[in-house]
Amino acid sequence: MKYLIDFLENKNIKKTKIFSQLKCSEEEATILRYLVDRHVKGEAENSVFAILNELFSFDNYQHIEKLPFMKNLLDLGWIVQSNFMQNSFSELSHLEIINSTIGLSPACLKLLENGTLDVDLPENIAYNDNLEYLKDQFSRVELCQKISVLRHNNANKSLNINRLQKRLKLLEERIDERLSKSETELSLEHFFEEYKLNDKEQLIFISLLKEEYSGDVESLREMGNLINLISDNDYDKIKNRALLDEGSTLIDKEIIDYDEMLTNFAGVTRSYFINEEFLYRIMHPHKRQRVEKVKIETLVQEQEIFELVKPKTNLEDVVLNPKTREVLDTLLKQMDKNVLKLLKEWGIKDKRRGIDARLIFYGPPGTGKTMTALSLSKSLKRTALMFDCSKILSMYVGESEKNVRKIFDSYKELAKKTKSEPILILNEADQFLSSRTTSSSGSDKMHNQMQNIFLEQIENFEGILIATTNLLETIDPAFSRRFDYKIEFSKPTLSERKLLWQNMLPSTADYDKNFSIDDLATFDLTGGQIKVIIKNSALSVAIKDEPIFTNSDFITAIEREKKGAFGESKTMGFVS
Repeated sequence: MKYLIDFLENKNIKKTKIFSQLKCSEEEATILRYLVDRHVKGEAENSVFAILNELFSFDNYQHIEKLPFMKNLLDLGWIVQSNFMQNSFSELSHLEIINSTIGLSPACLKLLENGTLDVDLPENIAYNDNLEYLKDQFSRVELCQKISVLRHNNANKSLNINRLQKRLKLLEERIDERLSKSETELSLEHFFEEYKLNDKEQLIFISLLKEEYSGDVESLREMGNLINLISDNDYDKIKNRALLDEGSTLIDKEIIDYDEMLTNFAGVTRSYFINEEFLYRIMHPHKRQRVEKVKIETLVQEQEIFELVKPKTNLEDVVLNPKTREVLDTLLKQMDKNVLKLLKEWGIKDKRRGIDARLIFYGPPGTGKTMTALSLSKSLKRTALMFDCSKILSMYVGESEKNVRKIFDSYKELAKKTKSEPILILNEADQFLSSRTTSSSGSDKMHNQMQNIFLEQIENFEGILIATTNLLETIDPAFSRRFDYKIEFSKPTLSERKLLWQNMLPSTADYDKNFSIDDLATFDLTGGQIKVIIKNSALSVAIKDEPIFTNSDFITAIEREKKGAFGESKTMGFVS
């Protein structure tokens, strides 16, 4: 304890053995010595006001003038607020400090005891296994996290950062030296070399791997935290974002993936995770005989039940009625992994099951039910398996009940073999959901039996299922009760039709100077109709000598949509 005693007893504080390491003024060191004296006398926590009252006069508010000294000692990391020992306080104002309770930091106590803050690492011996190597790498991540927090709190002048950076450099040198001595094949190093990951990509991967080992669900997975971890300044943050975007090595090679979630402020954030194949490879390097996960595309091609659809849009791209969007946004929040974790902790949700949701999308044809179902799957980062319910009677005549079971059995088999949780979309499910009849005819009995089996399968379904239908009023109440959400898709309003026209019109085409979207939006059309009308108009414009779109081209197509093929008027929309 010679350094402690010297600091307390030496009359010239500037000649104490640790003064040069404090990097503070003589007056600040005097305040620190007072705190050290109180600490060794059993008073680990002290009021800033009481300290200033003891050391300085209240005449002319001299104690207020000394507040910057306290602030600098906080910034340097020699003292900390007692209730927030792990936080940085560079953002506190001087007047916030005066009523705080403070104590000596662990770094200060270490300096007083040892006379130095240098870290003595164990002897650099070869790694004997992957766990020894991972332990050092995880320690590296923790140091980078601490540095990141200080930078985020604008504490760049703090000695804490310099000390942590020094420790980080020593640890990285230690890792390199131990690697050079190691003959054991380390799966993580081999993996980095195979995929040619740079230092920052490696650190991202190690950080996510650390989360897997610790079981943490949010600490480092969020995009902002990962970017802060590998960035020195704001410019770095902008540049390094590309490492986590589409087209980056980590995403493009499917090493990591992400979930997109709505924040409390209606924004979208990403939470990243390592894909199962690579996670298993790193965590179980000696289990080489594991059967690789089968790609769902391969299995879907081998059967004739489902269509595998890769949506091009997410929910943000779909034009929806505000009430419909509000319900879907709420639904997305409830599908968040953290919400699921809470429900399991409260005993509301079975711990063995994942996210479950059974939805009905209902409304007129062309209002975006199918497109929204597919877009929802993209927003949730799920594969979409679509089944056209009109096929059910034609698959095998007279075996409709068997066919219903086959839909759900095939879904379960695909999910199990691919170790995935695809969204099941039952398109045009009217005949499944319609009210059962009381007729005694054979066909009606068969139809009722088919519906009973469908009801049973819905009841036991695990995962996310979306059924689309044109008419909600014909749905059997027994089915209605089995669905968590019934979401209406109404015909678009005038403002929504304008947006639909804007989004669907070809951006590279030429338009007449009198062309007006406002005029076209006055026609009461659905999104599906607008899409067909634009396609038909384009076919007629493309054969013109001067292929320029005019309002009359679209109006002609609209009038044709109103009439049947033989000139008879028909209801707007598509025949289901």
